Amino acid sequence: MTNHFVDYRNADVFLIIGANPAEAHPMAMRSIGMAKGKGAKIIVVDSRFTKTAAKANIYAPLRPGTDIAFLYGIMNYAIQNNLYHHEYVVNYTNASYLVSPEYGFADGLFTGLGKKDDKLTYDSKKWDYQKEGENIKKDPTLQDPQCVFQIFKRHVSRYDLKTVSQVTGTPEDVLREVCATYCATGQPGKAGNLIYAMGITQHSYGSQNVRATAMLQLLLGNIGIPGGGVNAQRGKSNVQGCCDIGMLYHILTGYLKCPDALKHPTLKDYLKVETPKTSYWSNTPKFLISMLKAWYGEAATPENDFCYDWLPKLNGKDHSHMAIFADMAAGKVKSLFAWGQNPAVGGPAAAVERKALEKLDWMVYIDVFENETAAFWKRPGANPADIKTEIFLLPAAFSYEKEATITNSGRWVQFRWKAIEPPGKAKSDLWIADRLFKAIRQEYQTGGKFPAPILNMVWNYDMPGHDEPDLEKVAAEINGYTVADGKVLGTFANLKDDGSTACGVWIYCGYWAVDPKEEDPKLKVPAAKRRSREDKSGLGLYPKWTFSWPLNRRIVYNRCSADPAGRPWNPEKVLMAWDGTKWITNDVPDFKAKDPVTKEPVPPEKTANAPFIMLPEGQGRLFASGMKEGPLPEHYEPVESPVKNLISKQQNNPLAKRWKGEFAKVAETASKEFPYVATTHRLIEHYQTGTETRNSPWLVELMPEMFATLSPTLAGELGIKPGDEVIVSSARGEIKCKANVLPIVKPLRVNGSTIEIVALPWHWGYQGLAQGSIGNDLTPYIGDANTSIPEYKGFLCNIRRA
Repeated sequence: MTNHFVDYRNADVFLIIGANPAEAHPMAMRSIGMAKGKGAKIIVVDSRFTKTAAKANIYAPLRPGTDIAFLYGIMNYAIQNNLYHHEYVVNYTNASYLVSPEYGFADGLFTGLGKKDDKLTYDSKKWDYQKEGENIKKDPTLQDPQCVFQIFKRHVSRYDLKTVSQVTGTPEDVLREVCATYCATGQPGKAGNLIYAMGITQHSYGSQNVRATAMLQLLLGNIGIPGGGVNAQRGKSNVQGCCDIGMLYHILTGYLKCPDALKHPTLKDYLKVETPKTSYWSNTPKFLISMLKAWYGEAATPENDFCYDWLPKLNGKDHSHMAIFADMAAGKVKSLFAWGQNPAVGGPAAAVERKALEKLDWMVYIDVFENETAAFWKRPGANPADIKTEIFLLPAAFSYEKEATITNSGRWVQFRWKAIEPPGKAKSDLWIADRLFKAIRQEYQTGGKFPAPILNMVWNYDMPGHDEPDLEKVAAEINGYTVADGKVLGTFANLKDDGSTACGVWIYCGYWAVDPKEEDPKLKVPAAKRRSREDKSGLGLYPKWTFSWPLNRRIVYNRCSADPAGRPWNPEKVLMAWDGTKWITNDVPDFKAKDPVTKEPVPPEKTANAPFIMLPEGQGRLFASGMKEGPLPEHYEPVESPVKNLISKQQNNPLAKRWKGEFAKVAETASKEFPYVATTHRLIEHYQTGTETRNSPWLVELMPEMFATLSPTLAGELGIKPGDEVIVSSARGEIKCKANVLPIVKPLRVNGSTIEIVALPWHWGYQGLAQGSIGNDLTPYIGDANTSIPEYKGFLCNIRRA
């Protein structure tokens, strides 16, 4: 998220696409409602008429999997009607950059497509910028046919409203109303807020869906301003924190790239490859070496490259969720820690994943209840006598039974105090991790293949007289400190690459620091514990309410809130403004407002050329060569689609990830056996896979059983009545559930054909107080090329009376 929930109140128009905050993120919806009360308009784009849509000014129905076509329709409309923010685009994006003459695009494919190791891949060098020496060639007039703007303009020109309507099923008059309403935010002084969630990401081109949302916001000048931004709604309270702290296999903490054994065999190689000459990432050596000092302490020295050799390295293989389960099914993965996860319900083709669990020698399961993954061996149809997997169930404390910080969608790192003690033998995650590591290290003291990293790991979190580890010590390590005296650092600007500083997560530097200038004794606490409603800006920034990474900045890229001369686009909502001699800053500047040496103000003309401080170009990317499927998003059909691609000859994303064997089952395009489009969704009464909520009697009473929603027209054709038991099937199998016949899903006209939609919640399983069929038994095993996220949101199914 570029902005935060409270800032939603500053928006003029919301474009909510692939998200349903009224059910999945109700506190976000509260701020959206406040903005509407002040006159903001709400546009909801969804395949279902959701509870959020019920509050919308405009509801646009959309066939699942056609988000890029829809978003490109808006962008094309903005360009054709000169409604884009021209000054913003010229000065703050790469629109003027000239692209290599080798770049090309035809029939849905970009130049540079070839094969490597028997897999399709692109040579992204074909999409490089033109350069003179180290300088990128530019055309500020945006007229050169090889400039990004002209390439982008040609690319989206194919997405006229009639074509977009035929692809998406959205009526053309509704599309036109959406375009006119949202493109009105392309003028200075207006703010359009784009909100998305899993409806955007969970596709075989989900990353490009997200790219398209960012491109639209750049085109309209909506990034870096109060009330604007691209705002992802995270699925859980600390999903943002998990990503920040390096829980994904391919990144280290603070989004540092994980070392690759081939690319980065030594520290010198890593720093050479991964440290750009420009952007704030030029400080990568300071971030990485400080992390190594936090992990390996005194053992990490300049002479041994700060123990860089001890870091695990990527080996070119996919270690994402789907790849792990495919390897498990093949007998290559012998053990599993499932910590707060329930893949037996939440994974794609979940029935096949449950079967794969039988190949494990042992599994450790850590959660608050015994859910479907922990109990896979007693699922319906399984014979426990045939399953040799040894299960260890560790009871964990629930969120209000422990204390620590969580990081919400808006990047606010907030400390939460314990409300009650956990029941029985349940323990906090910190306690469990601490005891596990100590036990592992004890085993390594007797020998092992490579004991040094385990034996020398910094692990000094004991608190004398207490059973729980010292949370303060853990927090200080995450925050960062000076090695000589252990003093907690207040900013990552003080991190060094010489081993004199240690920092576990560089972007969190400052979250556990106490402001030395603070005079209020109640606020002389670690930043994450602050709770002040002071807000001199009047914008809802609340700078002393907890800590927002990075550096307590509430709105990132905030130099973009003012024009190149430093004049705010909206004088009534000032984030940054140049008064002629200095910067007026209501937020922490995301640019060099003062010279770090002289401390003198840096005038606006020297800051306007690099408002996107984390990108090597310093400017937002309408054209991005780092994406695996191409530098520009392109509409592809879901791997399972009821129609052929109307935009190009290329039916699907050519780089979508696929697997073999039982994981390879997909329906053919326009399948007669599976003629309807299925999509999954969430409900406000249940949470994720239902581990907690299906064990809550009140919530079970509110939403007791699994169902499938279909339109009255489809129900009439099939003779299905509300409450009937139905069988929903896909190429992966079938499930039984109740029929929910409501006009919240309606048939869509797609290129002259009628397409029906079936909507499936995925909160049920065979454990807990309320049991039911697992919706994800039907979803395909297909992944996005960049992130490997599964294609849950658009696939083919059939439905009949049971």
